[in-house]
Amino acid sequence: MACDKKKARREERTIVFIDESGLSERPFVARTWAPRGQTPVLQHHFSWKQLAAIAGVSWYSIFFKLYPGTIRQEQVIDFLGHLLRYLKGKILVVWDGLRSHHGRMVREFVASTEGRLCIDFLPAYAPELNPVEYLWGYWKMRELPNFCASDYRNLSDVALRGLQRIRRRRSTLVRAFWKQAELAF
Repeated sequence: MACDKKKARREERTIVFIDESGLSERPFVARTWAPRGQTPVLQHHFSWKQLAAIAGVSWYSIFFKLYPGTIRQEQVIDFLGHLLRYLKGKILVVWDGLRSHHGRMVREFVASTEGRLCIDFLPAYAPELNPVEYLWGYWKMRELPNFCASDYRNLSDVALRGLQRIRRRRSTLVRAFWKQAELAF
């Protein structure tokens, strides 16, 4: 990783760590408080519809998009296009070894950027090196715990608002996510 950071600095690339996560209409259960003798009860519809999220964390910002279902090559390409629109200059994307990251369509898209987009992979079984993993933990434990969605649209709206709140606090949170990843390294 140190060599990649030096190379990115030499080539004046913005480093963006990317990762995917998902939610379903089933609540993410976390410990909470309640008045003595009144056990909190979560009521949900047992729906299995999924919402996929993909996010990128650079040193100074958070980028994200939500998709229905799961992340496939088309969604990865869409998100990379999103990054290229918002970040000027060259970009170094660092992500895990998900199969959709290695696909032919993704490789062709990266090649079509004519060197503006460079890809690097994290070591296998090392999620603690990716700052986006800490974003997902914060999102699920602080923004969405014990939330019971009434339907898929409600889940999408609440998940999006949670990510937007995190983005507004980016100056402190982004640095904290990077610091956690550096401590693991």
